[in-house]
Amino acid sequence: MSTFHLQVVTPDGCLFDGQAERVVCRTIEGDVCILARHSNYCTALGMGDAHVVDAEGKTRHAACMGGILSVMNGEARLVATTWEWADQIDAERAERSKARAEKVLAQTDADARDLELAQARLKRALVRSSVAKL
Repeated sequence: MSTFHLQVVTPDGCLFDGQAERVVCRTIEGDVCILARHSNYCTALGMGDAHVVDAEGKTRHAACMGGILSVMNGEARLVATTWEWADQIDAERAERSKARAEKVLAQTDADARDLELAQARLKRALVRSSVAKL
């Protein structure tokens, strides 16, 4: 299969820089798959499972939390707010975070901001837990 150059970066540094067969990730409009010779494209990333199939055909899953994906002149750059490879996710920590968020959401006296933050934490924890199981 044809490949293209892909970079995956976060504020902490470069996490992937090489040839890939495809990258699949969640955008704000739904899931997208980028293959070689994709047209120029730019979109905001959502929160969810992502995966990269490298030039050797090996698939690596990751939890992706926001950012931007751009394809220009046959090269793709994914600038993620958070990108965690599945093998680096602490599943127990994600479960603890999920439990804490659910506890806040169950409170009847929580203010709107606390509820909003708890919902975001719960969603991140669910994505991490899901990806860690892959």
